Amino acid sequence: MANVTQASLNDFTAKTQNYLLQVFNNELVFDEVVDSWPFMNTPWMVLTILSGYLLFVLKLGPNMMENRKPFNIKNIMLLYNVIQTLYNSWLVTLLFITPGAINYYVNHLCHPLPRHHNQFLIHELNKASWYFFLSKIIDLLDTVFFVLRKKQSHVSFLHVYHHVNMVITCWAYLRFIKGEQLLFSGFINSFIHMVMYSYYFLSALGPHMQKYLWWKKYLTRMQIIQFITIMAWHAGLYMFNCNFPKLFIMYVVCDMVLFLYLFSMFYMKTYKPKITLKLHGH
Repeated sequence: MANVTQASLNDFTAKTQNYLLQVFNNELVFDEVVDSWPFMNTPWMVLTILSGYLLFVLKLGPNMMENRKPFNIKNIMLLYNVIQTLYNSWLVTLLFITPGAINYYVNHLCHPLPRHHNQFLIHELNKASWYFFLSKIIDLLDTVFFVLRKKQSHVSFLHVYHHVNMVITCWAYLRFIKGEQLLFSGFINSFIHMVMYSYYFLSALGPHMQKYLWWKKYLTRMQIIQFITIMAWHAGLYMFNCNFPKLFIMYVVCDMVLFLYLFSMFYMKTYKPKITLKLHGH
């Protein structure tokens, strides 16, 4: 009996391994041009940046700032937020200003043409993905600025996980998937960041701007709607049997479920008490 059970287990394991190898062989995409771009050849540069980021924001930075006053980096923050707003605005426009991108996206969304049929356009869309990936590396400075301003309470699990996860996911997507369907998710995310960094810029101008920033809580709502939209988008790709890596779709949906939960908990923790207080005050 034990031999039969062991044989069945071995057979199941072998079939599972063969299936996964077949899936990876069918779904992974390699391109000499794209894979030669900065950061793309190997993961070591990205992993080094993320390791340095985590070491600084979780250990070295807090220790360095423990007996120091917060750095006055208002002008740096203003410049950073302007650059981020403009950069994300530019990312939003890329889908519209890239010749043929909209037409291709509408007509070949579910079943993209082979890469060699329209290699120039595909490389242009991959460039947009690379610029988006680069923005996720730049976003890491958000946390560095928190540490330098002694706002360590802002360096939450949600904040750090979100930043690290986005860098890894965007790198893996462009290195191994290179599909066009995820551009929609990047478009939405860039729009959210365009609005978010606009808010940060206005907030950094000083306390006198607070009365104009009543829409802060709607930023979190927009992010929550973003996750629901991206989940629905990828669920549609799966349900309509679109020609897109199924394993990556499942990963993105699971990722969005986790983000949705974490951001919803943050929203409830940050704004629900105020709402409840107002109701009791009535």
